[in-house]
Amino acid sequence: MVSKMQLTPYAKRNLLRAVILALIAVMTNQLHAQTTALKYPKPEKCEQVDEYFGTKIADPYRWMEIEKTPELQQWIDEENALTKSVLEQIPFRDQLRKEMTERYDYAKQGVPWKRGERYFFSKNSGLQNQSVLYYKEGLEGEERLLFDPNTLSDDGTVALSDMEVSKDGRYAAFATSTSGSDWRDIFVMEIATKKRLDDEIHWAKFTNIAWYRDGFFYSRYDAPPKGQELTAKNEYQKIYYHKIGDPQEKDLLVFEDRENASRNCVAAVDDDETWLFVYQNESTYGQKVLFAKLSDPSELDNVKFTTLYPSFDSETSVVTTQGDQFYLITDYQASNRRLVICNADNPTAENWKDVIPEQETLLQAVYAVGDKLLAKYLRDAADVCVFYDMQGAKLSDMKLPGLGVVGVSGKKGENDLFYSFTSFVYPSTIYRLKLDANESSLYWRPDAGFNSDNYVTERLWYVSKDGTKAPIFITYKKGMKKDGSNTTILYGYGGFNINMTPGFKPTRIPFLDRGGVYAVAILRGGGEYGEDWHQAGTKLNKQNVFDDFISAAEFLIKEGYASKETLAINGGSNGGLLVGAALTQRPDLFAAAVPQVGVLDMLRYHKFTIGWAWATDYGTSEESEEMFKYLLDYSPLHNVKQGVKYPATMVMTSDHDDRVVPAHSMKFGATLQELADPSSPIIIRIESKAGHGAGKPTAKIVEEAVDMFSFILYYASKK
Repeated sequence: MVSKMQLTPYAKRNLLRAVILALIAVMTNQLHAQTTALKYPKPEKCEQVDEYFGTKIADPYRWMEIEKTPELQQWIDEENALTKSVLEQIPFRDQLRKEMTERYDYAKQGVPWKRGERYFFSKNSGLQNQSVLYYKEGLEGEERLLFDPNTLSDDGTVALSDMEVSKDGRYAAFATSTSGSDWRDIFVMEIATKKRLDDEIHWAKFTNIAWYRDGFFYSRYDAPPKGQELTAKNEYQKIYYHKIGDPQEKDLLVFEDRENASRNCVAAVDDDETWLFVYQNESTYGQKVLFAKLSDPSELDNVKFTTLYPSFDSETSVVTTQGDQFYLITDYQASNRRLVICNADNPTAENWKDVIPEQETLLQAVYAVGDKLLAKYLRDAADVCVFYDMQGAKLSDMKLPGLGVVGVSGKKGENDLFYSFTSFVYPSTIYRLKLDANESSLYWRPDAGFNSDNYVTERLWYVSKDGTKAPIFITYKKGMKKDGSNTTILYGYGGFNINMTPGFKPTRIPFLDRGGVYAVAILRGGGEYGEDWHQAGTKLNKQNVFDDFISAAEFLIKEGYASKETLAINGGSNGGLLVGAALTQRPDLFAAAVPQVGVLDMLRYHKFTIGWAWATDYGTSEESEEMFKYLLDYSPLHNVKQGVKYPATMVMTSDHDDRVVPAHSMKFGATLQELADPSSPIIIRIESKAGHGAGKPTAKIVEEAVDMFSFILYYASKK
């Protein structure tokens, strides 16, 4: 006779968990069987062939570059339907959505900043699509609603992209974007009455709002041809001055450059409203700087500019002014940047004098606060802050909670400085610092619903193909075994002098809780180690960036964080190019890939909207045969090979992306579906009423994260 074993509650839970996992495994195997036989839409192909220096290049999906055609919309609908059918069958997707929504649903607050006697700040109660603007009359005053961007649209797709308050605190100018587009509309509100005025500005783009007396400077283009609002090339940007109460047609043209179509220009005004600065650029790096002494607003159309820095071979910008003296942060003759001072009467570079000389660590930014200078350095991709006096003598270090990123809000003549601190598992927390005592106190801390102490972030070093060493941040939950079984996401960017630093996203926490590893590789092409580091990943050096990324992936596998069966790669924009190049160059190395809003057609990127400005990083297919061949050699669209088994890939883009137009992703995705070995799924996710990323409503952010992490957790795991 066999007696029945009594199960303890603990054993019952384990048995139930085993049954659930077994059921998920069965469903997973069923899904695998379905995805290996995906039936992709069959888009039409055209006979388009282009010739570059005697080499003919076919472009059969050229028609996808044309906006809003019925044929394109039908294909988009078919692709989205296929993507939805694949994602909906992932067994844990609904549970992951629940977890990510819960993690995102906590109160968030921005760093307060002062204008006049008022303090302004943003807040989000948790799942509001757009953060709401508030102000206080004095720091201890009552919290008052200023403007709620959620009232601009029912679905949160009209976003507030900028808000600037006049020096006297009377007016606020708001810039909005629709469906994620880079185009901006600007309107004005009287703060005391909350009355929205009749002022309306249209066709502004890549602009500041720079207040001067009862008006502001802004940058705009001429209206694009009808039907080409999201693709037409942007040329001949101009700066105007708008006086409150006037219609836009009466705005004064302050600055234009009729000799150079491909130059952008933005205006800035110093805190004392004495000087107007114009920054001209013709790419994403380097700027010419001009200045003028401000006069009566009615005479601004005749303002005379003096050149402060004449060329585009360095980055120079004004930090603050003292009378006729300008403090400048520059990488002119200083790859890691330095702070200099010059006089308006003798502004040329040979007359600049060092205030904070170049150091071994990158000088990211300098702020004039109280009667001091606060220098923010980037040391191995994490922030370090140091106080100096106005002559450049070091005063003290600013103590930070750990390895992370700082955001600063302070003003000349004020004793209070506010700063935020965040890291991979440390939600943005705000501190108040008394400058006279150099003492910080907690001002506001979020309750994000998890314990940061349960996770680990390591900063390690990998070695690239040519021997270059670079840091990599690796975050995971404590207790994880480094046995190669963990689903791992490697993220990178590597371009345009942009720094990759520790930052928090609540949607990553459920991924880490499921045993996931999140890694961010520092790559050449970024700005983490100064301009030399940036240049080492541009033009004919661009392959260095891909080599760095691939080496970082191999490091993760070698050290046991991941294996080829569990490693996924992700990146957006220039990072989407990175992922596209990595998966076409080393398809054997990755289990899954998610390129987002990527630059994927390297022969034609410069022909759309602002793409021409990226030429200093990429070069163009038209400038020389050498550059054309180099671009062709790594362009993801042109390196998809017949019959190759590529990683499971979800190409992500948005229909209103007018920075990296969605044709990049659509052509690349269609080519992968046509040519790749069918055993790995290739799906294309095309978000509607969204752009390159800025201003995206919370609902879309969460759903996008659910789809990306579900896809990666499913396809980059040991089944």
